[in-house]
Amino acid sequence: MKVVVALVRHETNTFSPLPTELRFFNRGTGPHGPAYGEDAARAYGGTNSAAAAYMDLAAKLGADMEFAIAANAVPSGTVTRDAFESICASIMDSVKKGCDAVMLDLHGAMVAEGYPDAEGELLRRIREVLPKSVPVIVALDFHANFSRDLIENATVITGYCTYPHVDVYQTGERAGRTLEAMLKQGAEPVILWRRLPMLTHMLRQTPLQQPMKDIMDKAMAAEAEGRVLNASIFGGFPLADIAHVGLSVVLVVDESKREEGVRLLDELSELAWNRREDFIFPVEPMQESIARAKQLDEGPIILVDHGDNCGAGGPTDVMDVLEEVMRQGLTDVVAGPFWDPEAVDIMVRAGEGAELTVDIGGKTDMPELQMKGRPLSVTGKVVKITDGTYTITGPMFTGMTLSLGRTVVLESAGVLIFVSERPQEPYDIGLFTHAGVDPAKKKYVLIKSRQHFRAGFGPLARHVVLVAGPGVCSSDYSLFPFKNLPRPIYPLDAEASLSDSVTIA
Repeated sequence: MKVVVALVRHETNTFSPLPTELRFFNRGTGPHGPAYGEDAARAYGGTNSAAAAYMDLAAKLGADMEFAIAANAVPSGTVTRDAFESICASIMDSVKKGCDAVMLDLHGAMVAEGYPDAEGELLRRIREVLPKSVPVIVALDFHANFSRDLIENATVITGYCTYPHVDVYQTGERAGRTLEAMLKQGAEPVILWRRLPMLTHMLRQTPLQQPMKDIMDKAMAAEAEGRVLNASIFGGFPLADIAHVGLSVVLVVDESKREEGVRLLDELSELAWNRREDFIFPVEPMQESIARAKQLDEGPIILVDHGDNCGAGGPTDVMDVLEEVMRQGLTDVVAGPFWDPEAVDIMVRAGEGAELTVDIGGKTDMPELQMKGRPLSVTGKVVKITDGTYTITGPMFTGMTLSLGRTVVLESAGVLIFVSERPQEPYDIGLFTHAGVDPAKKKYVLIKSRQHFRAGFGPLARHVVLVAGPGVCSSDYSLFPFKNLPRPIYPLDAEASLSDSVTIA
């Protein structure tokens, strides 16, 4: 038996002005881009990834495994056509050699030039050269968006059940179990799918709490009880101006249990739709949030700038929240990382111990939101310079080695400001501790995130204050010039109804 494994992850914010080139698909694989073959297997073996689960399954089955590519990029703007074609070519080269199964660790919200559903196009190409009898199993991020191409060309689909995403390996295992059921028990999987006309807010999607919690619990229980082979709820990624955005329910059922699966699809869909108002996040003015944080006594107090989060495609160089923190006089703060290679270069050349004034951030204009980049001028002392490399020890993507690139810690007015050459969402405290700074000992920790920070920073937080800074990750949908969304869609269209859903059942 031969299997082909591939990992391709990118969450595309179509409002971001930063195109995603092939060299940026380097998360966990080093500075130069994707890894291939044995290098890819070494990079992701033993990590909290679906690809690692696939590798373990291949070993269990005694299968010959070819790891085509590991291409993982920080969320950002549209993927270039050249990058997409290069990634697809690597996978297709492996598939065309012949195989008995394809196991894909994908994101599900990648948009490439010319391909609004990049993953769907990849699966369409794979299915063109493989007979229908060859299973294609897919593990997807909780924030996947679904078109018919993605559904119709997969054999099995599973999605993360958590946000922060701490069950990525388990998601691969779940997909693998269904593949085993096909190989050993003759299971005949059928995918049932419904995309609801709901543009949910990411700050209201997490299965840790309502309104999503018991919807996800019901889905997971159905899978655990064997009523379906796999059950997944996808919150969807709302910051993509494409025609297939929305909350989705995806069930994999044995053909013999199709009717029971359709009933569960209806139940879960109606439950989510009836709670549509609860999936909307009310925005508090930034200044009020920081003033409220200033009144809290015990730290660490986690200040979460969710408007400029690279985990949802922001450049992480919008400085408004840090500026307001310093204006209101908060001290004993660690903040960052802020993305600014130019400022890093200036401070590295100045050296540790140097005192200087430097403009940080504000290098990125965001024309879709009519925002001009505005740097923050900071006077301070360079207290640390690092290579930015650390290994994740927390529960999200455990074991992966990441790099911020060269990283500088600048001390100014009671604030330790981390500035890095590469953007990185703070889901692990290693991005601070690798430079000798323990966030647990700070009163305030200012980071750019939405939910993923809870994986690494949640256990040390005494308080969490969500701060609505400006940027392409804003929760105020009225700021975005949507043109391609499926309409009607809630909350942009009050007349949207459950009958506007798209269904394969």
